Amino acid sequence: MRSGLEYVCVIALVSAIAAPARASQQPPVTAQPTAQPRPDPQKPEPPKPDDPQRVEGEIVVVTGSRHEEKLVNAPSTMSVITESQINAAPSPNFAELLRSVPGMNVTQVSARDINVTSRGSTGTLATGQLALLDGRSLYQDFFGFVMWDFLPVNLNEVKQVEVIRGPASAVWGANALNGVVNVITKSPREMQGTSAVMGFGSFDRGGGDDAGSLWYVSGTHAAAINDRWAYKLSAGGYSQDALSRPTGVIPCTLSSVCSSTRASYPGFLNRGTTQPKFDARLDYDYEDGRKLSFSAGLAGTDGLMHTGIGPFDIDRGTTMAYGKANYSKGAFRAALFTNMLRGDANNLLSVNPLTGRPISFDFTTNTHDLDVSNVQSFGGRHVLSYGGNFRLNFFDLSIAPTSDDRMEFGVFAQDEIFLSDMFRWVVGGRVDRFDYIDNFVFSPRTALLIKPHEDHTFRVSYSRAYRAPSVINNHLNLVIAEPIDLRALGGPALYPLPVNITGNTDLKEQSLDAFEVGYSAVLGRTVLSAAVYNNWVKNEILFTQDPTGNYTAANPPANWPLPASFLNFVPGRSLPGRLTYLNFGKSTQRGLELGVNTTLNTYFDVFGNYSWQAEPDPEGFSLSELNLPATHRFNAGVSTNYNRFLGNLSVSYSDSAYWQDVLTAPYAGTTEAYTLVNASVGAGWMSGRFTTTIKATNLGNEDVQQHIFGDLIKRQIMAELRVNFAR
Repeated sequence: MRSGLEYVCVIALVSAIAAPARASQQPPVTAQPTAQPRPDPQKPEPPKPDDPQRVEGEIVVVTGSRHEEKLVNAPSTMSVITESQINAAPSPNFAELLRSVPGMNVTQVSARDINVTSRGSTGTLATGQLALLDGRSLYQDFFGFVMWDFLPVNLNEVKQVEVIRGPASAVWGANALNGVVNVITKSPREMQGTSAVMGFGSFDRGGGDDAGSLWYVSGTHAAAINDRWAYKLSAGGYSQDALSRPTGVIPCTLSSVCSSTRASYPGFLNRGTTQPKFDARLDYDYEDGRKLSFSAGLAGTDGLMHTGIGPFDIDRGTTMAYGKANYSKGAFRAALFTNMLRGDANNLLSVNPLTGRPISFDFTTNTHDLDVSNVQSFGGRHVLSYGGNFRLNFFDLSIAPTSDDRMEFGVFAQDEIFLSDMFRWVVGGRVDRFDYIDNFVFSPRTALLIKPHEDHTFRVSYSRAYRAPSVINNHLNLVIAEPIDLRALGGPALYPLPVNITGNTDLKEQSLDAFEVGYSAVLGRTVLSAAVYNNWVKNEILFTQDPTGNYTAANPPANWPLPASFLNFVPGRSLPGRLTYLNFGKSTQRGLELGVNTTLNTYFDVFGNYSWQAEPDPEGFSLSELNLPATHRFNAGVSTNYNRFLGNLSVSYSDSAYWQDVLTAPYAGTTEAYTLVNASVGAGWMSGRFTTTIKATNLGNEDVQQHIFGDLIKRQIMAELRVNFAR
């Protein structure tokens, strides 16, 4: 039950945030003007247009502080994937786009299932990375992860992708634990006209299997009706056959964390994916500069979703729809959106021990969110940004029957203080309240920016972020049968061991405290970045075996086929009676990131980056409870656009990694290091109206496995046609 006092507090909170924007007669400002010569902090300039853009020698971002600023002046380490990089990408797969970002761990586990985590190990359900579409959360609160196939827009609608590499709860709140990916689209006026993209291809599956196929199609139309109204319509679809599955005993080369008992890859019918989508947007521009925008869309998916209890096969017809309204006046923003998810899935490995039927998962969630923010200057040296949000979630989950609704709200404030031409100090924080967590959650941030020159910034920062327990973390409740081999004890080859899978309502929020030293610079056409960080993770939420629930001779499982005393002699393991979510103490993560992007001349762009992540250092629990990220990762590439010809060549290397987040210890293991070589080549025709391109990934045709339970990714070749019709 919600108390009347909580609702009154929420209404008062929203009113308090909006009131200064209505009452203030002082024009709002952005945090950092970009005109030359160097700006005088005593005379802040009015804001630039609301859309981030790249101009000569400049990249403008909005995600770092919730307002526009030059990339080099952001208080967090950020990367930007520009429109030209998106156009040159050798694959329509969003995972390949994000893989080029330094510090980003990306895994593709199936044809549809990708997971992304910055500055930390990822997994089959990556829960620490917040994803946004024009500021609208794509985070699935019920499971605490992102389904990237629910992006309803086509790639040609994306203006740029902004990535915060590091904790960002101080401005974005819950679940921005490891960072934020914000996909920013073009307005209807920025992409007037009609365009279409069609592509098809095939990929190797090895082992004598037939090649798989894929295709994609999209269309976009945008127009300005008059100087007030403009609209955009888009639709698309993507379909891919299943990838090949690994076979044999699950490998593990780290003796310090590997179980002595090794399981084999279980067989199940692998699935591909089909992903339709539709999106619409209507903008209204007032005479006085105010803007009103309405958007709505629908994205569908099917295929495999890997989880701690094995893969779920998401049924066709699973969709997420959304509706959103945005209002802006100067630097004041107000946004109201709703996300509606409907779907069902069946587990391909875990069955109910009583019925022998697969575990089914029917899910319905509705999310409603109101978000407001503003930016103001005062005292000649301060730029204050502030705001807050109120969020309601409603759940109907078959595997978490006690889940119901959740309410949360929070407020944030940040002050950028111009101490002098050379020094700036950013200080701020956010306070959040959840009805399922006992206390308020505080996320502070502070950063000292040292600027020996306008285009150079040294940054020393501290910030804290957190992840709130998901509904599944709190309320999961089911029983599965784990097949075990008892032949060594004279029993059957497959005994369905009943295992209780339960949530934990006593979980605390997982937190991350980060200290970082960084450097950013824009040298003509070259962007440089470097960062060294140290993260302290506390109360990490992990799915694990509850040692108090192990089966013993005094507590045998149902239908145990051997004498109870034999439970003390099961080779190499104790039999789990219960798996649950627990808070684990502390661990330390350290890393280094280096990056360079440069435009050599009119025709060639080059990039390269390197990331190093140390093995986590847990306190009070075993290293085997954690996924261990690749120690070394390297990305490099070159793209060209010469007259009507274009091309791209990139190389991505990832070191070996350890994974333990699917089923129990015998299924944990290590993946080998791999190198992906991707390329594309194309040409424009008829004054650029038509563009034909050949795209290829994994040219070396390696058996690339990005997660120990994931599919094998081999060479893929696609042909693409882009058509731009006259306006």
